Amino acid sequence: MSESRTEISSLGEFGLIEHLTKNIEFQNASTILGVGDDAAVIDHFGKQTVITTDMLIEGVHFDLMYTPLKHLGYKSVVVNVSDIYAMNATPAQITMSIAISNRFSVEALDEFYDGVYAACEEYGVDLIGGDTTSSPKGLVISVTALGEVTPDTYVKRSGAQLHDLICVTGYLGGAYLGLLLLEREKKIFLETKGVQPDLEDRSYIIGRMLKPEARKDIIEFFDKVQLVPTSMMDISDGLSSEVLHICKQSNTGAVLYEEKIPIHPDTKEFAYKLEIDPTACALSGGEDYELLFTISQNDYEKIKEINGISVIGYIAEEKEGATIITKGGNKHKLVAQGWNAFSK
Repeated sequence: MSESRTEISSLGEFGLIEHLTKNIEFQNASTILGVGDDAAVIDHFGKQTVITTDMLIEGVHFDLMYTPLKHLGYKSVVVNVSDIYAMNATPAQITMSIAISNRFSVEALDEFYDGVYAACEEYGVDLIGGDTTSSPKGLVISVTALGEVTPDTYVKRSGAQLHDLICVTGYLGGAYLGLLLLEREKKIFLETKGVQPDLEDRSYIIGRMLKPEARKDIIEFFDKVQLVPTSMMDISDGLSSEVLHICKQSNTGAVLYEEKIPIHPDTKEFAYKLEIDPTACALSGGEDYELLFTISQNDYEKIKEINGISVIGYIAEEKEGATIITKGGNKHKLVAQGWNAFSK
């Protein structure tokens, strides 16, 4: 960031919006009219529209002591397009609204929007509107994402069928351990004068927390092999919580196998260093933004050779509940201990 500081008040609301949006270039034919009018205009040409909204609140969802503004801008887009992908849809447009206090300069917002535009380019979405307003303290971000899907190929949480395979993408638990490391170093920094943070070269788990990616590649793969999952959602609150959501919505039970849950070696190593069970991090950690989905056993051949997709269990009868079989062969009830937005 440059050392000069431009006060937001020197631009005014409309001047700020014009400054932050002056370089927008549309990437989707469905975007007809964007920022600069009373409302945006989109036309999905016969496809169905998928809409999702997410809020990020400073002090609740992010801490600016260790979250670079560019990363935060990027992540604020990713968490929304991830929800669109979780519906088996393709994100096309977003609106971005922010509430800011006077402690932020125009240069700080430029940094934030650099991340927003980087994510828009990565995922092929257009920023078509939003709002800016003042906040008495802290930063509030609200993003709405719109996607498009071929009629009736969207995937809900409620479609899982008995004996379906339960699958996940990527690795789980890393973001939670990245958060633990960042929080630990923040505490030391605040308590011990002159001590600089030591992130122990843990770039993998820190990256999972500060700059997650949405699984665009998986949705493109589904389209290529003509696979439509029976149910799907993204993993933002921890694997246990998400599996229980699918079971509740689908009126089923589930059986997971601990040994099948994919955990990156860097995640395991740091968990063991902290004397934490890596499986517990995967089950309850959250913020991984991987995809959890179920497929018919008949579709197993389509995914069995795909690196980055793991079959971790199967859908059982509702009366059996949701359980996990440990590496030692014991069966335990699956409990949701992940993120709760209203916990004290």
